Amino acid sequence: MTFDFDAPIDRRGTHSLKWDEAGDALPMWVADMDFTTAPAVRDALSQRVAHGVFGYSTIPDEWAHAYVDWWGSRHGLAIDSDSLIFTTGVIPAISSMVRKLTTPAENVLIMTPVYNIFFNSILNNGRNALESALTYVRDGAQGHYAINWEDLAAKLADPQTTLMILCNPHNPTGMIWDRETLARIGALCYEHHVTVISDEIHCDLTDPGVSYVPFAAVNETCAAISATCLAPTKAFNIAGLHTAAVMVPDPTLRHKVWRGLNTDEVAEPNAFAIDAAIAAFTQGGPWLNELRAYLAGNKHEAARMINEYNVEPSTDRQLSLVEGPATYLLWLDCSAFTGDDHRFADTNSLCEWLRREHKVMFSPGAQFGGNGRDFLRINVACPRRTMREGFERLFAGLRELQ
Repeated sequence: MTFDFDAPIDRRGTHSLKWDEAGDALPMWVADMDFTTAPAVRDALSQRVAHGVFGYSTIPDEWAHAYVDWWGSRHGLAIDSDSLIFTTGVIPAISSMVRKLTTPAENVLIMTPVYNIFFNSILNNGRNALESALTYVRDGAQGHYAINWEDLAAKLADPQTTLMILCNPHNPTGMIWDRETLARIGALCYEHHVTVISDEIHCDLTDPGVSYVPFAAVNETCAAISATCLAPTKAFNIAGLHTAAVMVPDPTLRHKVWRGLNTDEVAEPNAFAIDAAIAAFTQGGPWLNELRAYLAGNKHEAARMINEYNVEPSTDRQLSLVEGPATYLLWLDCSAFTGDDHRFADTNSLCEWLRREHKVMFSPGAQFGGNGRDFLRINVACPRRTMREGFERLFAGLRELQ
């Protein structure tokens, strides 16, 4: 590899949320990576710092062109540059759209388990988080999810349901929705007058050789009823720079979104947001390609370690992994250790114990809704040696519970 992802980066003392919250534990929870960002991004930021003046920033045409070229070449999505609106982040944009596109006490539908902050964007704004739980099937050491179409259709048909937030690719399971599935979701939403916000922030973090389908690229219907959240932040590990975009093909819907983002003051860039995004999308491709290969290797190694662990205990004490072809997140079924018949009621208490006794920190699954109470979300975006150490600490804890 041209880029060294094995090099350890000491993030303590840098006001890192991921590491500071973990204290003396190894953090494998919040979704940022323990890698330096692409050299092209660092160079662009260095040049901006060297200039020395950090006043108010505009949004040049180059910013929109960078998005247009990236999604056109890598994801087959033809974007009209006029459909792009700058925003400081995907979650601020989602919260703003929830406020602008719905009224209090209306339903915002989410397919759970799903990214936990969606609940915040919905509930904190006085709307109802309407869960359509994905169907879970466990087959030994493997697990997978599928849409419960009957439940989804019934909840979209509720007149109080006016908005759906789609996670594409899906966090925390790493699933990629295929074109047929997205078209079916789009048809149901169109039939019942439900607008779709598609959060596609993980789209560039697919396994090598695996692509994703942008919701707006499926057909004209999906494009017309949707607002898509896009960003370089997850793929290039620059979430702290607060740079993202909302792509809205339909001009009437776009105006509403634009007004909401501006009213909420989340539509103006800081001094580094534009240069970082342009550098990432115009020069960061080779770095990202190697990163994706490295992350896929980490996921493969994690699966191998879990399978090796599962040889030891009895069948009723084994783990089951949901490993999708997107994101650097693993969704681990720990129901063999949680519930009424076990020491821990759910993974909230299991995580607290692992953090305290075995110095490793994961995200407990209950906050993701659905059947998440029995799952851990594990971030493997770190040097492989660090990842192995995290899993060894997990297994050491679980062996105590046998």
